[in-house]
Order: sequence, then structure tokens, then C-alpha cells
Amino acid sequence: MSGGRAARRGAGAAWALGAALLFACPAPAADLEAGRRRAQDCFACHGPEGNSTNPAMSSLAGQPAQFIAMQLFQFREGNRKDPKMTPPAVGLSNADLNDLAAYFSAQKPAMLAKAPDPATAAAGRRLTEQHHCVQCHGAALMGQQHIPRLAGQQRGYLRVQLRGFKAGTRADIDGFMTSATQLLSDKEIEILADYLSGLGGQ
Repeated sequence: MSGGRAARRGAGAAWALGAALLFACPAPAADLEAGRRRAQDCFACHGPEGNSTNPAMSSLAGQPAQFIAMQLFQFREGNRKDPKMTPPAVGLSNADLNDLAAYFSAQKPAMLAKAPDPATAAAGRRLTEQHHCVQCHGAALMGQQHIPRLAGQQRGYLRVQLRGFKAGTRADIDGFMTSATQLLSDKEIEILADYLSGLGGQ
């Protein structure tokens, strides 16, 4: 095993242990109002109530709470890095993570104006089945537990994340996404991003 791969596995194991401790231990009930207040700082990038209007920025509304909390935990701990997300995440407590996650997960995803392109919709659906997206993200691609909702997510954001997983530059604690994207061509990534974003989160 190469030193780089061993280091990544070691870092992954440490992250998994920290995440297990965070989510396995009993925690006070999330405070939705506290989450709403803290979420005000998120709206500039992620849109009102977490419905992004920027193709490059992810929508948080309606995402599974555990997924949101885990991503914030990754940013806070440095396992996932982003110049806009890392600084605000560093100062979040575990209670903050849960409050924000509860708030955004309770918001209704907005229907995007763009419908799926008929020319690529069938191909996109086939790709989600061929590459097992529907097995983890659900038949309607709405996500579950620590797995994100893909339906209605911003096209540009999806494209960047898929490319990042394929290149191995996007944090992927269990390696499933990195593995799943290896056989995707650039054209197929474009088709998937177009198809998933056009589902509108409904």
C-alpha cells in the first residue's frame, strides 16, 4: 500500500471514529429556532431557507439532517476543505451542527424552473441505475440518513462534485462515490448533472 493511500485510510479511520462518537452518543434535541438564527449566515450562498439560486452552490433545504451534520463535521475537522465553508464551520459546536441540520432538513426544497432535458432524461435515469445511485440515494434520489438528496440539486454543483469524486479530490469517507464515478465519462457526468438537477427535488 502506498504511503499516500495509507495516510488517507488512517485519516478516514480517525474521521469515522469521530463521526461515530458524534452521532452515536445521545444528544439534546435539536433547537430549530437556534438553527434558524444561525442559518441566516448561510443564506447568502445557499439561498433563502437553503434553496440555492446559484448553480455552483448546493441547496440544503430538505437534505437529510444526518447528512448535513456530517458534512459540517467534515468541514470543521478538516476532512473536507473549502475556502468558504471551512472558516465558519470551525467555530461550530456539536449542538450547532445538529441545530443547523434540523433546521435545513425541515425546509421544503424549491422546484427548480428547469425541467429535465427530454433528450438526456432517459439516459440519466439509466446511469443512476447502472452506477447504483438509486440503491444508496433512494429510488427517487431524495437521500436518506447520511446520504444526500440529489434530486433538484444545482447542476453546476453536482458536476463539480462528481468530477471531484472521480479525481479523488473530493472527501469520500467510505470510498463508495470515488469508486462509483471511476467509469463515468465527462459526457455522462454532464448527463447525470442535468438529469438530477431537473428532477426538482419533488
